[in-house]
Amino acid sequence: MTRRSCAIYATGIVCAHLLIVGIALVVAQVFQTMIHSRLKKEITLTEKSQVFEGWKNPPPPVYMEYYFFNVTNPEVFLAGGKAAVKQIGPYTYREYRPRENVTFLENGTKIYALNPKTFVFVPEKSAGDPEVDIIRTVNIPFVAVMNELNSYSFFLRTVVSMYMNSLGIEVFMTRTVHEVLWGFKDPLLTKIHSMKPEVDEHFGLMWKKNGTHEGEFVFHTGEENYMDFGKIDTWNGLRKMSWWSSNQSNMINGTDGAVFHPLINRNELLYIFAADLCRSIHLAYVKDVEVKGIQAYRFAPPSDVLMSPKNNPTNAGFCVPAGDCLGTGVLKVSVCREGAPIVVSFPHFYQADPKYINAVDGLSPNKEEHETYLDLQPTTGVPIRACKRAQLNIILKRIQGFPKTKHINETIFPIMFVNETATIDDDSASQMRTMLLIVTLASNFPLLIVGMGVILLFVLVVLFCRNRQKKVGAAPCFSGLDICFFYIKLS
Repeated sequence: MTRRSCAIYATGIVCAHLLIVGIALVVAQVFQTMIHSRLKKEITLTEKSQVFEGWKNPPPPVYMEYYFFNVTNPEVFLAGGKAAVKQIGPYTYREYRPRENVTFLENGTKIYALNPKTFVFVPEKSAGDPEVDIIRTVNIPFVAVMNELNSYSFFLRTVVSMYMNSLGIEVFMTRTVHEVLWGFKDPLLTKIHSMKPEVDEHFGLMWKKNGTHEGEFVFHTGEENYMDFGKIDTWNGLRKMSWWSSNQSNMINGTDGAVFHPLINRNELLYIFAADLCRSIHLAYVKDVEVKGIQAYRFAPPSDVLMSPKNNPTNAGFCVPAGDCLGTGVLKVSVCREGAPIVVSFPHFYQADPKYINAVDGLSPNKEEHETYLDLQPTTGVPIRACKRAQLNIILKRIQGFPKTKHINETIFPIMFVNETATIDDDSASQMRTMLLIVTLASNFPLLIVGMGVILLFVLVVLFCRNRQKKVGAAPCFSGLDICFFYIKLS
């Protein structure tokens, strides 16, 4: 046998084996299954120290942008007209949120942690100075007292109203942004505090929330089932809440939004428990996006999350007492936030019933600025960009015994909204791109084998063609049947 014939036979044998093995691996998805199995096994808080450290001290900077609605015509509203507001802000704070007191439980299948949050003002990302800028907004302590007295006698309400008038307390107050946000000594609450010491004499939307946590969490580590990675087992010792009117609404579902299980698909719903909203919400796939060169799936709350029970009966459990429901796009959370009749929504009543938007001049909801979304890298389940947007509102209505409210048309009045954002930092993005490249190459290794087999097949054809030409001169170098029989013979 000539050297040329040996080369042809050797090339044919290697080509045949590469194609057979490569195609078999592709069909069986052996490498992809191995990679997925590895991800399911090792991306847990107990086995992957890098993920664990990232979970304890999240590297992406988190920014809280606070926007306020300044009331421009309080007299008109109190006389029965429509309120007008003007958005001011943002006032931006860097949020630090390390996990503390981290303790593994039940042989590493669960983990206990506190998540204190600290806020530091960032002037270069802000529209003004919160300690200087003045806003006019609803006097929430005043409304809270009225709401508390609503079930008492008309005589008592009248006496209290006269007393508040003597103190010069109005439905609207004028304060600095810093006071409204971080707290001030309120004259009405100070008087109540002198009679009931358990009532705090200070008021602020974020009063006592700088440097504190939202409760004690126990999470699943994914040790037993990768789908449970990061899911909340208990919150403040509870596996379900008690303030809503149905078992489904009281469920504590999903993660806290910091991590999710690996191998996310577009068809699943992701659940997040939001302690500040006193409920769990779900997110659905929206579209594919790219963040710093990383492919991601965007998930966002669908319109049915805050839909009226008339259109989404599963939301009836969020009506407290049962049957006392608001419309689409708003949620009354005063059941878990004692005091004022607080209502939450998306900013500018995005996705809400038009009646709430039209009740106040100065609102213009749009998806780009007011949608909440989460961009997740589907292989690892790591959030690479997040944007949580929520608005705080209060119900203003007429209450007998308080003459200042006698002309008010009941309104869900916007106070402020927050835009909480986080994007993966450049170093972490570079590490993730490298890791995903390795995963991609490993998953596609069978295709590389098939590709090498195809290249060798072309080499085989060339060798066969030249060998045929040398034997028969100018005759055609091969026919289709010749190659087929030759390949079958080799195999």
